[in-house]
Amino acid sequence: MRVIAGTARGRRLVAPEGSTTRPTPDRVREATFNALGSLGAVLDAEVLDLFAGSGAMGIEALSRGAAHVTFVDNDRRAIRAVEANLATCGLAERATIVTAPVDRFLAGAGDRRWDLAVLDPPYSHSADDWLDLLDALPADLAVLESDRPVDPPFGWEVLRSKRYGGTHVVIVERRPV
Repeated sequence: MRVIAGTARGRRLVAPEGSTTRPTPDRVREATFNALGSLGAVLDAEVLDLFAGSGAMGIEALSRGAAHVTFVDNDRRAIRAVEANLATCGLAERATIVTAPVDRFLAGAGDRRWDLAVLDPPYSHSADDWLDLLDALPADLAVLESDRPVDPPFGWEVLRSKRYGGTHVVIVERRPV
């Protein structure tokens, strides 16, 4: 797995040991960030990478010009991989790493808002889990990655939906209700 574009292009990233993390394939990351770039959603953005895993999605955002990324994961092996990958890419100064369950992090976010959120929860995440997660999300633009189509709840509009083999990526935007 490598950084696809930007200042850290071509740098090799590590993934956490074990089977709990599924790194997003390079071609999926590239297509997703090309779509986000066409929306003007990455440059100078404050990004929230939930269920960060290796941190590849957030690191891709930093490499492509995001101002700052907050990485959140509950798995200490994932956090160590994010730290190593940020150091390899020279991007640690533009990142915050939080070791916490995502629901607890979101409950404590208060009034804090992000421009873009990237969500790649475990594939066991149910439709109800997605509803709760999007309801609590402190961002108006989000990338949802899953092993099945995600139908966002009322108040969210699908801007782009694409299937890459067994991976579904949906870019959604919050709309006023």
